[in-house]
Amino acid sequence: MTPTLWDVVVIGGGAAGIAVAASILKRKPHLSVAIVEPSDRHFYQPAWTLVGGGCFNPANTCKATSKLIPNGAKWLRSRVTEMEPTHNRVTLEDGQSLNYQFLVVAPGLELNLGAIEGLESSLGKNGVTSNYLFELASYTWECVRNLQRGRALFTQPPMPIKCAGAPQKAMYLSCHHWEETGTLGNIDVQFHNAGAVLFGVADFVPPLMEYVKRYNANLNFNSTLIAVDGPAREATFRRTNGDGTSTDHTEPFDMLHVVPPQRAPQFVRDSELANEAGWVAVDEATLQHPRFANVFSLGDACGASNAKTAAAVRKQAPVVAENLCAVLENRAPTARYEGYGACPLTVEKGRVVLAEFGYQGKLQPSFPLDPTVPRRSMWWLKRHAMPKIYFELMLKGHEWLARPGKL
Repeated sequence: MTPTLWDVVVIGGGAAGIAVAASILKRKPHLSVAIVEPSDRHFYQPAWTLVGGGCFNPANTCKATSKLIPNGAKWLRSRVTEMEPTHNRVTLEDGQSLNYQFLVVAPGLELNLGAIEGLESSLGKNGVTSNYLFELASYTWECVRNLQRGRALFTQPPMPIKCAGAPQKAMYLSCHHWEETGTLGNIDVQFHNAGAVLFGVADFVPPLMEYVKRYNANLNFNSTLIAVDGPAREATFRRTNGDGTSTDHTEPFDMLHVVPPQRAPQFVRDSELANEAGWVAVDEATLQHPRFANVFSLGDACGASNAKTAAAVRKQAPVVAENLCAVLENRAPTARYEGYGACPLTVEKGRVVLAEFGYQGKLQPSFPLDPTVPRRSMWWLKRHAMPKIYFELMLKGHEWLARPGKL
């Protein structure tokens, strides 16, 4: 029987939604918990870069949502259209309303394909691809294998985006394949980054620059993709100059790997819960909404200033679970999130720079090793261990190496 009042409504059945539901139920198994998620497929997105590099079976990144819902939670296969935190209510696309005692907002983000003129109609053909879409990661590998000579463009949009290292990881894995096949010298590799630096945490820039030089890749900063003409194989970029003016120019390509601009879902942007940028406003430490004490957020839609990665979710879920349970018992939140995120930078097939950092770029390494060194052991962690940690531990509420700090 469906409750008329849920103890907890979790919006989103992705990494953040399922992980936090499992962590909450681990602490309070008697609670009524609803997970609102429209998709019957759940994806392990961190492996899509590997799929695009020919290093991972795409089928192994997808599982049935029904098989991942934690015991004790109820999956409502629908989409949220409105959040009304003043009334403790959310509305679904079928018109149904859910009343709650606590709300956890974890719907992820959306790719804003329409922000780039011509992109939607160009993707998946004429060498235009993106590892940010499950259906296209395999096409990336097809494009990489088929390119023998010509120009390959890789793009990175304005922040924030999920996994900020993924745009350049696509470039490194592609270049490594071309290096191995002896064709790299025939390919003009260009990386167009809307930002002003290669990577946001300065400690990791020197080792990454070594690979940029090794692959003879050309870096174009403050350069944003604004239009794609697939049939003509042309991409238009807007370069922001030092004086604030901008100029547009068009480049031909044989392969174009696009990372689309990203934003929170519209029902988040339009709600009372959103901050000025459209993400869910939260206290950076407790992940509690600053105005609605019974609302928490984590994952990509969360407005904290951490990197948007699955590794961040692994640390956020126990924090939200502990603090929600504290408020439920009329106690103050006690758990602290320190901004942890991780970006395994796949600089070549077989080596990874494991970038782990928190708020303000403070390094938070999990291992007593120099984190800036590309390592085979970290490739093994990324390629073999992390998918198992994700499915077998994180999504089941096993908080291995994820115990939250205290306020």
